[in-house]
Amino acid sequence: MSGLAAARGLIAAGHEVLVLEQARGLRLGGGAITLWCNGTAILEDLGVDLEGTGQRLTTLCLRTAGGRQVLEFDLEALAQRFGSAARVIPRGSLITLLESGLPEGTVRFGARVTHLQADSDGVQVKTETGQEYSGDFLVGADGVHSQVRALVLGGDQAALTGAAIWQGLTPAPFDPGSTTTLMVGRQGDFGFMGAGDGLMQWFFDVPWSPGAPPEDKPLEMLRRQFAGWGSPVEQVLASLEDGDAEVFPHTRHKIPCRWGEGRCVLLGDAAHGMPPVMAHGTNQALEDVATLVDCLGTVPNPTAVVRVYSSKRRRQAALASTIASRALAVSGPRTLMQSEYLMRMNGATPPRLATRGFGHLLRVLSSRI
Repeated sequence: MSGLAAARGLIAAGHEVLVLEQARGLRLGGGAITLWCNGTAILEDLGVDLEGTGQRLTTLCLRTAGGRQVLEFDLEALAQRFGSAARVIPRGSLITLLESGLPEGTVRFGARVTHLQADSDGVQVKTETGQEYSGDFLVGADGVHSQVRALVLGGDQAALTGAAIWQGLTPAPFDPGSTTTLMVGRQGDFGFMGAGDGLMQWFFDVPWSPGAPPEDKPLEMLRRQFAGWGSPVEQVLASLEDGDAEVFPHTRHKIPCRWGEGRCVLLGDAAHGMPPVMAHGTNQALEDVATLVDCLGTVPNPTAVVRVYSSKRRRQAALASTIASRALAVSGPRTLMQSEYLMRMNGATPPRLATRGFGHLLRVLSSRI
């Protein structure tokens, strides 16, 4: 997504762009993505019309595991304040929208980069099929297991955090409306929201051990793990079938001081892979895109872009990563703060004040709103 978004922004700014994609075609599977006000604003700047796609969000609710509401955030008020609304969009729909705005031939499929050589004049890459490409500047937007990051910065891998998300995008067993709901307990968390066209995005965050055998029956595990939780956990789980749940271990990068070298730069998960908690990853990737496009248009020397871009983006991305990593505990003493009793004790914040705090957080994490 971030690579296609960057391509749109750079082409609009007058650059010639070629996207090298290792897959054989557009990958339209997966779940849905939550875009906060900053993410939708940047997409609108890129000429992506989101109206009628997915589900506009008006409310964010935080509940205990028992189902008691403890916080409510007025996302519609933030939409009026920032001029752009939060929205949930199926990943495949967003990929299609981004790609449809690119000139024909911009994306080359089946082009996995395996070698890279850069100097003061430009960058040359070679794919695993032996094809060679050259350009003035290389943007690595190839995900949390980025090959470009390994070639440019070395081999540090994203670390596992001890948690994983089981998620899916399935027909909604009830109408969730325009509210996104998060239920938090000592066993993990559960969230759900509408994604348009009668679909619901749902997820469960649970402890994860890299040495554990694969779950043959994940739905049975989730039913055990979340037994006794309040409505609608049981109803959602009862609506699912084998194969509906996909697992993605939480990972987190150590965010480098410099997001590249010379004429090679990283963005999105390649630069700052973070857990999906609070849905900041995609929104931060779009912040990367906006900043990079601006830097390539205002920094005279291409070899200075990495330094300027990194300095503008590192603090916000590092803060978002820290928040995403610490917002949820699935084991250890910190889970006490997620107990029913303590969450209810701390749930007296008025909605207006909670909304103001969430809006402040979005502004701190964004250079757009």
